[in-house]
Amino acid sequence: MTTTMSPIPEHVPESEEPSDRSAAVRPVRLIHTESTTEIPVHLLFRDAPGPAPVRLRPAVVSRRADADGKVPQGQGRSQGTGKRARSVVPQVDPELVERPARVLPGLAGVLAGVCGMAGCAVTSWWAGVLPPPVAEALGPAARAGAAGLGPAQWAAYAGAGALGLIGFGGLARGRTGRAWVLGLFGRYRGTVRRTGLMWINPLLLRRRVDVRLRHWRGEPVRAADRSGVALRVAVLVVWRVRDTARATLGVEDHEAYLRACVEAALVRVPVAAPGAGKGAVEATQDALTRLVAADTAPVGLEVFAVRPVRVEYAPEVAAAMHRRRIAALDAQHRASVLGSVVDSVEDTVTRLTTRGLVELDDYERKVLVKDLTVAFCAGRGEAGP
Repeated sequence: MTTTMSPIPEHVPESEEPSDRSAAVRPVRLIHTESTTEIPVHLLFRDAPGPAPVRLRPAVVSRRADADGKVPQGQGRSQGTGKRARSVVPQVDPELVERPARVLPGLAGVLAGVCGMAGCAVTSWWAGVLPPPVAEALGPAARAGAAGLGPAQWAAYAGAGALGLIGFGGLARGRTGRAWVLGLFGRYRGTVRRTGLMWINPLLLRRRVDVRLRHWRGEPVRAADRSGVALRVAVLVVWRVRDTARATLGVEDHEAYLRACVEAALVRVPVAAPGAGKGAVEATQDALTRLVAADTAPVGLEVFAVRPVRVEYAPEVAAAMHRRRIAALDAQHRASVLGSVVDSVEDTVTRLTTRGLVELDDYERKVLVKDLTVAFCAGRGEAGP
């Protein structure tokens, strides 16, 4: 294939005009350096080369440094590396860990309280302010030791009264499955898990925490299955408080936090649809348990199981899914009936031909198969419910 340029008449000066006017005018090249060459056909239809691929470096997202100018570990490069970024688990103050508090046996508090009451009685006898019945019972001995209310008597009253208040005021009864979280002026001072009568400093603030194995069944929560169909799921959560310090002081309300974690896990995990098999239900249960346990571990909660106890379609899709399930069951039933009919027809024709009862050509075989299929289908339809 050749490329040519259209002939364009060239202006020739008069001094250079040829003598023969009748001669044909020679085509003049617009570009004097042009030449006619052949171009291979395959080059004309070659696709234009695409842009060369450019390799990009992974994006690096920097984290804000702390007060010391250091970047926390594990927070450097998280995007652009081709790996899915993991969800950040909230962390609580690492120093906030449950530790046993210092308490005394209850007998010590009782003795202190009795000593305080005895000291108040002796001080009253010393000051001569005993009640009249007591004074009459003691007789002259009560009036002989009367010294009146002075500074010494008032100081003795104050000391004995304080001893009695501290002794009886610090008595507490520990119960099985309950714990006391103690604090003094906003500072954590320890946890008491002992049972029975004990003496605790009455200046400490006490918070009772239930550490027994507990279960919680929530109200139906919105969720979705693997196909994105809206569901309503009610779950049963088996849990207990493992670290009383973090559960009480690390979060405002650990029970409300647990409910929120369960709702968040139901949003992230596809729930097995109603009527699913045992394997799908167990997979959903394991995934929910792992997520909720990981979210609640930093606040001192131990989750043993998160089990869906009731799964149903949302009201807006319940009717449509019911019709869809009925249609699927009907199609499955029709397929099973058709398969059994075909097997019966094949078995009947095979027996007739192998035993030599009939000799059939292709046309007769087709007619027999057709008649038997119609007969068996009609019989199955009449026998059905």
